Formats: sequence, C-alpha cells, structure tokens
Amino acid sequence: MKKNSITLLLLALMATGVKAQLSNVASEIAIESKVDSVLSLMTLDEKVGQLVQYSASWDVTGPATGGNERKRENLKKGLVGSMLNVTGVKATREAQRLNMEHSRIKIPLLFGYDVIHGYKTMYPVPLGESASWDLDLMERTARAAARESAAAGIGWTFAPMVDVSRDARWGRIMEGAGEDPYLVSKIGVARVKGFQGTDYTNPTSIAACAKHFAGYGFAEAGRDYNTVNIGMNELNNTILPPFKAAADAGALTFMNSFNEIDGLPSTANPYLQRTLLKGAWNWKGLMVSDWGSISEMIPHGYAKDLKEAAYLAIQAGSDMDMEGNAYESSLAALVQEGRVDQELVDDAVRRVLRVKFQLGLFEDPYKYCDEEAEKTELYSKANQALALEAGKKSIVLLKNEGNVLPIQKSVKHIAVIGPLADDKDSPLGNWRAQAEANSAVSVLEGIKNYAGKGVKVTYAKGADLSTGDRSFLKHMTFNEDDTSGFADAVKKAKAADLVILVVGEDAFQSGEGRSQTDVGFAGVQDELIQKVYEANPNVVMVLMNGRPMDISWSAEHLPAIVDSWLLGAQHGNAVAEVLFGNYNPSGKLPVSFPRNVGQEPLYYNQKSTGRPSEIAEVTYSHYIDSRRDALYPFGFGLSYTTFTYSDVTLSADSFQKGGAITASVTVTNTGKVAGEEVVQLYVRDLFASLTRPIKELKGFQKIQLKAGESKTVSFTIDEELLTFYTAKQRWEAEPGDFKLMISGDSSGMPETLFTLKN
Repeated sequence: MKKNSITLLLLALMATGVKAQLSNVASEIAIESKVDSVLSLMTLDEKVGQLVQYSASWDVTGPATGGNERKRENLKKGLVGSMLNVTGVKATREAQRLNMEHSRIKIPLLFGYDVIHGYKTMYPVPLGESASWDLDLMERTARAAARESAAAGIGWTFAPMVDVSRDARWGRIMEGAGEDPYLVSKIGVARVKGFQGTDYTNPTSIAACAKHFAGYGFAEAGRDYNTVNIGMNELNNTILPPFKAAADAGALTFMNSFNEIDGLPSTANPYLQRTLLKGAWNWKGLMVSDWGSISEMIPHGYAKDLKEAAYLAIQAGSDMDMEGNAYESSLAALVQEGRVDQELVDDAVRRVLRVKFQLGLFEDPYKYCDEEAEKTELYSKANQALALEAGKKSIVLLKNEGNVLPIQKSVKHIAVIGPLADDKDSPLGNWRAQAEANSAVSVLEGIKNYAGKGVKVTYAKGADLSTGDRSFLKHMTFNEDDTSGFADAVKKAKAADLVILVVGEDAFQSGEGRSQTDVGFAGVQDELIQKVYEANPNVVMVLMNGRPMDISWSAEHLPAIVDSWLLGAQHGNAVAEVLFGNYNPSGKLPVSFPRNVGQEPLYYNQKSTGRPSEIAEVTYSHYIDSRRDALYPFGFGLSYTTFTYSDVTLSADSFQKGGAITASVTVTNTGKVAGEEVVQLYVRDLFASLTRPIKELKGFQKIQLKAGESKTVSFTIDEELLTFYTAKQRWEAEPGDFKLMISGDSSGMPETLFTLKN
C-alpha cells in the first residue's frame, strides 16, 4: 500500500512536470530508505546512544580526565549521537575519528553549538538586529554565521530563538526578535533560511534549531526558568505562530523549553510535541531537550527519579537528551520492561538519523572539518563588512530634538563620556560563541575613526559600571557609590561643543539567567547622566543595551538619544557612521520601551478591556502614578528625514471569504536627505468569538526614498491574513468588521474600515 501511494505520487508529479518537487520527493524517499536500513542494523543500546548528547567537559584531543573516561569510551562504542561545545576542526575531527574508527555501525556524530549572533565574527544581538526589520540582512548574517561555524567543525546551531517575549526583566529577551508574533515569525524564518541555506548538504549549511518550545518568554515576573500560566488562546495566537512558521520553513530541529505550562513541564508535554508538532503540523525533524531539562523534571516536582523522567520525556516526544543522563541511564531498561514501546524509541532515532542524512554526514562524516576554510572564513574582511552593515541598520534613533544629529560641521570639540564609551567587550554581547574578548570597536574608537580633521575628541570614563566575576551564573556587583570620576567628566563636558554620553548595560546584564527586577541604569549612571547634562546640555546619549530600558529621565531632558543595542564586532564604527550622518538611521523598535519597570510586561497589541477609555477620571484601566502607554512604542524609530503618509485607499470596502482586497498608501520623503522607512500594516478584528488585540501587525515593507520622492505601498488583505485560533478551537477567519491602519509605528494612526463577508 505504501509503495503504491509513493508510485502514484511520483506519477502525478511527473504528469504535471513539477521537476523540483519530483526531485525533492525522490530525495526524501531515498533518505527514508537509508534511515530504515541503518535502523534495522542497530541494537537497543546503539539506538539509545543516538538519543544522547554530551557536552565536551574535557579536551577531546587529549586524554579524558576528571571522570570523563566513560564519555570517551562511549564515543568509541558508538553510544553517543551528538556533542556540543566541541569547537574547531582539530577537536571535532578527533571526536569524529574516535567514533568512526571504533564504533560498530559508524554513525557520524553531529556537533552542536550556541551560535546565536555569530561564531567568531559577532553581529548585533538578535533583539538589536531585529530592529533593522530587514529580513534579507538577517538571512545574510545567519548565513555568514553558518559559514564560520561550518568552517570550525560545527554542523548544528541552537538558534534561532523564536520565543515571543514581552517582559524587559527577562534576560533572554536579547536572544529573540521581540514582542510581536508576526515579526518574530518573519525573522525566525529568515534566520532558519540563513543557517540552513537551500541545500542542506552544502558544506557551509548547518542545521537550525527553533527554540524554546513553548512559552519560555512568558515566564512569571520575567524570572528565567519560571512558571508560565497561559490559556489556549494565548498559546495558539501569540506563542505558537513563530514555531509553526519555522516548521513550515524546514527547520531541521526544535528545542523544548525549561518552563511548565499550567503545571506540565514542556519537556513532558505530549500535546505540544506529539499531538501538535509531530502530528497536526506533520513535522519530521528532531526535538532536542534544553540543557538537562529532562532530568530537571525531578526538582520540578513532576518526575520522582531519572527513570521516570526518561519515561515521561520519550512518551511526550522529546527525542534527544542534552546532558540529562536520563535516556543513557534508563531508556533501554524502560523498553526491556515493556513500559516504553520500542516504536517510540525507533521514531526518535529515525529523526536523528534523518537529520544526519539530510546534512550529508553519512556521505562525509568529516564534512565540517576543512582546515583551509577555518583559516580563511573566520573573522574575514567580508564578515566584518557585513557586521558593519548590520550594525548601522540596527540602530534606532529615539530622539533628535533641535536636529542635534547628525553632528554638524560647526562642532569642533567632542567629549566622549561614559563607562561604556571605551568598552571593547560589551559590544560583543552575551552568547558570544568564540568571539575574542575585547575585540570589538568601541564607540570612542569609532568616533575617532570618523571625526574629521580639526575635530578634537576628548574622553572621560566618568564611572565604572561593574566589577567582579562576569562568568556564567555569577552575580555581578555594581559600583553604587563611586563618583570619583565625575569631576573629570564634568570638566570635559563643559569644555566641549558636544557630548557623546555612552551608557547602558554591560554585555552580561542580559542573556540566560540574567533576569532583573530593575531595568534602569545600574551603578551611578543616573547621577552621571544628570551631572554631565548640567555641565553641557548639548548631549547625545548612545544607549548600549540588550533589553528595553527605563530611560524616562533622559528622554525628558536630553536632546538626542540613539539606541545602539550591542552591535557586535563593528559596534563603534556603526555608531559613528550614524552620528556623523554617513548613514541615515532606519531602525524601528521590535519591543516597547517602558516608562518604568512597573509597566512590565508591556506590549503594544494589548486587549481593550471593558473600561479602556481615559475619559473617566478614575474608573478606567490605568495607573494612578504613571501613564499606561509606552515611552517609545513598538515599531518606533526616527530618521534624519521625515515621511508623510497619505490616507489609505482600499480597492473595495468588503470581500468574500476566498477573495481579497488591496490596501494602498503613498509615502513621501518630505525632508532634505534620502532615507529608509518601514511601512507597517496593522489590523483590528472589532468583534470576534474571542476578544482580540486592539491592533496586530499583519505586514510591513521597508522602502528607500530620495528627498522629495513618493512611493505607493500596497498590501493584500485576504482571509489568511485575518485567520486566528477561534473559540471553536480551530484556525479560521470570522466574518465581520475590521479596522486597518498603515503607519510608521504602532502608536495612534488613522483607521480605515472594511468587512469580511461569508
């Protein structure tokens, strides 16, 4: 029956002349046949071994030490499917050799690594790069990161993170693409395509991993690894769309998440992993646990021991155990005892083998061991040029009162001040893979590089930001009361025509395990900012950050603010190009900036509530001590030019299911210089079977306009665009009235009505 179905499918494709589809189907059939052949040769222990991932806790090129002899011997026996944190051609080649030359069946290892925003060359942290809204750029930086990783022996990255995250307190917000499901989906797909390329067997293509499945970004109070409490509406309409998009884009692997949802750890959630991902979505890839997340179900209070944890995880659909020791210690026994069906193990092993065949590792286990590529690809001039481009496009101009920027020719003396001004390490960000410490271009260096002849540049640190051990899971301490550097900073500020004040976050204030209860300035930076402003109000703040921050005082007082995020290797040069006007900033915020931490979690696509109006004096949804809106909203970003939008024109004010209408707007550059604008489409479903957000991003286009130039931008509005997970627990578009808005950000904008009819 199976053979007959395949034959009919092949004949149908041949009859329609779809050569590309025919080739893909033939390739998939060939791979499935090979997977079945290998699987039939394997013992139970060898099958379990393919579901085990070790971290390299010793130098694999030398003798195993510190109790790692067992790991080394299991490598030689073919009882390990994957390794992480083995980097460099020499090390990966040796680990692969131990496996291939000694194991019985000789199934190649797959080497994984956290390549989050670059391998050796650092690009902007993902949240920062998301501010570019440039999907082509993000695909290219992921592609470059893949080339460097592949050249260093790595065939699998644990990226992209496609968690929707709305809480600035959560440290890992820096690792994703922000608060909006649509934008996160588009960026996630771009990064998957960049890592994997169009041909998985290409020696520069590596497997992507969509993470963390699911709900990790909704941790209570923004505290990492914490409980998540959401309903099916929130899960399906907000959290899952980016994962569905990544699955549809062909992401070869997924990673499950540490958190629980409504009392059930995601690692043991059969609805997420089996019913939805592997069932309804028909996804054929490999699900890997996060670090130790299977064994962590014991302290979670869900599994009583490792054996029970292994049982729960394999039943739910977790295929590979990352450093949890649960599958290795218990899975074979569970099968032998009859508690776990052999087919569950076989399905998981098939998924591991399938990825290895797709990447071409069976044909060449040493595919990622090209020493010449390692010498030429890592930190290349081309990668540095791309890092500079990405850095410039990721910068968001938040304020520019009196056109302080770009820096005028009349400015002959610039004072560069701040604890991060000459920092060559923080721009690299957290999750920096193999980047060399202190290798980035600092803001001070960038300004000196781009300042014209005759421009004097002076520098004062003003204050130290952090001290102590900055390694993973160590607490940082901040110099809370050391103001000894203020006098020098004030003196130099007074003497200058313009102050560039570089403040914000140390690289290790954001990232995994870096949640904070305060998202303001650490140490004595608040006081430094005010002292410098009092000395010279002609101040441009350059904010370095991995998360949205409370910058409300600065936004009220300082004339200009540039959000530079943590831009990677070329940070300082990118900032300088924007400051001096060599590049007109075009970034737009992928997250809302709060007025204070008490607003968190904060996001633009909120619900209306039954009392939304501010007309009432007290009894409406608000705060009595603060405005409820964002300081800087999602989608916001200024330019050195200005743009005007015409009224929206609809091709019709209604359409039937299965049909479509077009919404158009004319955008005009009304300034004196060329610039780029991100034209954003928002829609509101006015009345539905479930309450809907007050607006939702449903499309965007980034356009470039010369001074005085106009362009008409059009969006197609169809049934698919209006689809959501309804009260009937299915994806559909419900007939009714909708509002449509097109603007340069998510704040107040003109609204146009249209109707979807049955």
